[in-house]
Amino acid sequence: MAPQVSIVMRSHNDIEYIEKTLEMIFKQNFTDFELINVDCSSTDGTFDVIKRFNPDKSYQIPPQEYIPGKVLNDAVKKCRGAIVVFNNSDCLPCDKNWLGNLVRPILDVKAVAVYGRQMPRPDAIPLVKKDNERAFSSVSQGWFHFFSLATSAILKAELEPYPFNNKLQYSEDVEWSYRARKRGSVITFANDACVEHSHNYTPEQMKKRFYGEGFAEGAIYGRRGRKDGFFSKVLMSMTAEILRDVRYLLKNGQAGWILKSPAYRWRQRYWAYKGLKDYFKSTGSGGK
Repeated sequence: MAPQVSIVMRSHNDIEYIEKTLEMIFKQNFTDFELINVDCSSTDGTFDVIKRFNPDKSYQIPPQEYIPGKVLNDAVKKCRGAIVVFNNSDCLPCDKNWLGNLVRPILDVKAVAVYGRQMPRPDAIPLVKKDNERAFSSVSQGWFHFFSLATSAILKAELEPYPFNNKLQYSEDVEWSYRARKRGSVITFANDACVEHSHNYTPEQMKKRFYGEGFAEGAIYGRRGRKDGFFSKVLMSMTAEILRDVRYLLKNGQAGWILKSPAYRWRQRYWAYKGLKDYFKSTGSGGK
């Protein structure tokens, strides 16, 4: 008999988190699930841990074959459940109710996709904590569009006719969910489906990530008029975020981080803008 839920977990050199994540998944109160692990050639022992927990439905792919959308589409084809849950290997469920709370909006026939709350790790720097707390709250519901596949659930019946884009290197989850919303599908946020997940990126890692997301943004949304200009995309957005940083840092007794905020926000906004403009150049539609 097929399980109600199939969990797809991607991993790559996550030895610091993988065992705790798997332990919590197999402790869930919602037990009608199968787990499918896709590992991208880990070299730190991650796959050995995975095989110990889940020997029959785990496989590896070489790094050169890691195109996010393709990897996800291939994994979905192996799923037997009516609901596909995606949970990155470094997303540690906060409690035993994470899975049940994540799939409930779909089981209640109210949504086709759900994303859960990502709490910052204990070692998260204050600016990362602030971003996580803001994004994974009711605040993001008022944004132009937001979704995160890191811990999420989607009806398989929606994934089969509408697969992930297999050309994007970043933001394949945003692209899929944006198409779904344009079709009129209901996508919601499960505040009580919580995982621990955050990253303290180095400047170089931040450059790579935000450039990639900016490039993908052009492919997903196309041109958005003045919202894509340097003044709006970088200067106005950066200034507004710095002001929010100051309020948050003062409120939480982290005033020493205020002087670090401008450089941090500049790296985010500038590299996202650069990626966006380079996308338009690559398509011949101009980068001005």
